[in-house]
Amino acid sequence: MSQRLELAPAGRVDGDAPDLEVEHLTVRFGGLVAVDDVSLVARGGAITGLIGPNGAGKTTTFNACTGIVSPTAGTVCLGGQDLHHHSPSWRARLGLGRTFQRMELFETMDVRDNVALGREALLAGTRLTGRLFGRRHERDVCLEAAERALDRCRISHLARQIVGDLSTGQRRLVELARVLASGFRFLLLDEPSSGLDVSETEAFAAILRRVLAEEGIGILLVEHDMALVRAVCSYIYVLDFGQLIYEGPAAAVLASPAVKAAYLGSEGID
Repeated sequence: MSQRLELAPAGRVDGDAPDLEVEHLTVRFGGLVAVDDVSLVARGGAITGLIGPNGAGKTTTFNACTGIVSPTAGTVCLGGQDLHHHSPSWRARLGLGRTFQRMELFETMDVRDNVALGREALLAGTRLTGRLFGRRHERDVCLEAAERALDRCRISHLARQIVGDLSTGQRRLVELARVLASGFRFLLLDEPSSGLDVSETEAFAAILRRVLAEEGIGILLVEHDMALVRAVCSYIYVLDFGQLIYEGPAAAVLASPAVKAAYLGSEGID
């Protein structure tokens, strides 16, 4: 299918960010049902949580949303547009961005160039010549987007630092800045606080709230750190063994004895 997609200008706030709608999603790998008839709605302009134990199907749900795996059944829509049969790059150009549990940064490059690559990769995908013949204007656009994202994440002072020399907390912010620089309108964040200590997690939560308020994007958050979930999520879905077993406003979900007993174990969420 050939369709022209316009990238959002860096930092643009449209007012109403798109909703991500998942309906009756099922993903099978041979005889294993990894995701079983899951439906959820993550609203634009809000942070929605997707929690559950390891192996519950959270990352597989993300993979189905971004086109890395093909669902056996069900649909995924962004802003009312069906994403079925479209490639991961097409979904990215439509405005769906994603981070991974394992950070994928370029260790020998500096922070600014890592962040600028987020925007550059999307621009390359809109031209047949790709990055080989990138225009000077496009490079300026990428750097401008990177500078803005660095400021959003409070890491402008690290712009010329080599990524491999940074702490885990700083690297997580570089990863967040890179997806923000891309101009995505909806983000899937997969355990972004992994490896962070308490103070770093608190700072990360504050940045997410600021990004939400100033950029107007939507976020679906997979996270095991209940302190971060409590601090930023307005609504939460709970998965176990691939099935959606609980949903509701964050306070109600986190206070549920059933959720605590079945999915958080002895960790607690008080």
